[in-house]
Amino acid sequence: MNIPEKLRYSDDHEWIKVEDNSALIGITDYAQGELGDVVFVDIDPDLESITKGDSFGTIEAVKTVSDLFAPYSGKVLEINEKLADEPQLINTDPYGEGWIIKVEITDLAEIENLLDAAKYKEHIGQ
Repeated sequence: MNIPEKLRYSDDHEWIKVEDNSALIGITDYAQGELGDVVFVDIDPDLESITKGDSFGTIEAVKTVSDLFAPYSGKVLEINEKLADEPQLINTDPYGEGWIIKVEITDLAEIENLLDAAKYKEHIGQ
C-alpha cells in the first residue's frame, strides 16, 4: 500500500498535497482499495468553498457510495474535470491524476493538525 511521506492525511482517508497557498485533495490508496472500482465521482460543478468536516461530494464504486469530507476549509480553486470521463483514475493513480479538488488554504493550522504518513499508517492499522 502506497502512503507517500510528503502528504498529510485526514481520518476520513483524504490526502492533502500542499502547493504554496493551496492544496490538492484526493482519497488515499487505502480508501480506493476499500471502495473497489470507482465508477462515478459527484462534485457540484458550482462548488465554491468547502468547510472542514462537511461533505463536498460523493464517490460511487461498484460496492458502495461514499461521502467525501473536507479535511480543511477554503475556497475551491479547481475541480478535476478528468474524473467526469475517467473516474477510474482514482483507482489507477490516486496520488496523481486521480486528485479530486484544489482548494485555497485559509488556515494553515487546519493543515498542520492533519495526520502525517506515520500517524495515518497507525490509523489504518499498518
